[in-house]
Amino acid sequence: MAGNTPSVKVKIDNVKKVFNTRRGEVVALNGVSFEIKENEFICVVGPSGCGKSTLLNILAGLDTPTSGEVYVDGNLVEGPGPERGVVFQQYALFPWLTVEKNIAFGLKLKGLPEKEINETVARYLDIVGLKDFANSYPKELSGGMRQRVAIARAYAVNPEVLLMDEPFGALDAQTRTQLQQELLDTWEKEQKTCFFITHDVEEAIILATKVIVMSARPGRIKSVIDVNIPYPRNQETKMTPEFIELKNEIWAQVYHEYLEYAK
Repeated sequence: MAGNTPSVKVKIDNVKKVFNTRRGEVVALNGVSFEIKENEFICVVGPSGCGKSTLLNILAGLDTPTSGEVYVDGNLVEGPGPERGVVFQQYALFPWLTVEKNIAFGLKLKGLPEKEINETVARYLDIVGLKDFANSYPKELSGGMRQRVAIARAYAVNPEVLLMDEPFGALDAQTRTQLQQELLDTWEKEQKTCFFITHDVEEAIILATKVIVMSARPGRIKSVIDVNIPYPRNQETKMTPEFIELKNEIWAQVYHEYLEYAK
């Protein structure tokens, strides 16, 4: 993990996002501000429509704030960049490329030497347990395996920040649990800063160093909760009093915001 005084990796400064629709203006985010320190694993929870994915898209440079600013390593985010890797719920793999060529895609865009590309691809195939499927195509893989490829591809380009929008949301419970554990193992090895969106409070607590609870639309930061449960964490962690207490605390806040949204 990082030292005693980790640097600020991401800064979100008073971000507001307004969408113009046929029914008028919709305020998705309203004055969102927080900082993410180096190597932190931040999970974001909140009711549907609270702006979680909008915030991630702004961090990724795929959308722009109506006002406010986002910085990564002190640099203003003005579009996508190689310092930010993105993994979505839908796998977004190239169906005409094999597993190894999907992972290599971003490395080739960076113009790296073939030897370095091959070594990096082999390393991440090993990390995500897909060495035996290097020459398979996405259609030949299960959903969990495809998501492992997407995660490997995002990690392979060595981003400073990994942005993940409900990457396990479409998977069955067993696969989801397995990939949570694999993601934690990879995070501890790779020392990346992670920003992870989920609807699952248990998933947030298992993964995160901090959980951000967002309010009902317009999205704001309702609370930031430290997860003071030591790593490594596993399914047995969910049985501990500390986990259950945190789950009840976070869920109560999310449910309150859900009731506000439903009004």
